[in-house]
Amino acid sequence: MDGKEYLNQIASTVRPEKKSRAGFMSSPIFKVVIGGILAFLIIAIVGAVLTGGKANLKDQCVGLKLQLDNALSVISSYQSDLKSSDLRSSSASLRGVLSNTNRDLTEYITQKYEYKAGKEKTDLAEEAESHKDEMESDLFNAKINGTLDRIYALKMAYEISLVMTKETTIYNATSDSTLKEILNTSYDSLNTLYSGFNDFSEAK
Repeated sequence: MDGKEYLNQIASTVRPEKKSRAGFMSSPIFKVVIGGILAFLIIAIVGAVLTGGKANLKDQCVGLKLQLDNALSVISSYQSDLKSSDLRSSSASLRGVLSNTNRDLTEYITQKYEYKAGKEKTDLAEEAESHKDEMESDLFNAKINGTLDRIYALKMAYEISLVMTKETTIYNATSDSTLKEILNTSYDSLNTLYSGFNDFSEAK
């Protein structure tokens, strides 16, 4: 064996073998790293979904509370001006139901979400205020034109349908038995009162 062959033989035994990528990818360390990344992503996604769901449910509850506030305010402003005793009676019953629902819902969201009046999201507050302004404007014009009873009945029937729709949406989105009971009690009472407004006729 000449000197060159001898040196090549030594080099081949000393030279470190190159690890293939496939070998690294099948190593325990790689599997642990990938497993950790996947677990983190799953936790992040689930957390985002749960947080988003809670936030959405909170906004829905607050939106319903604001609508109840505004409906009660409008009823207080116009109920005494109604000519029909039947309509005044229906309005008083509606006021009672909405007041009870508003009280229970406010207590619930205060405990559950630390709700504070006046601290609502801007878009929720503006939407509720816009709806109230439209309702008050229509009722004011109806009062001037001598058609308050008819327009009031239509407005309250519509308001009841909106509240019932929101209650149904929240009811289906929550698993909280306390909230479900509040919504269910309110829904049943409103459903009973609806026809008194929707079927109202000044000819009676």
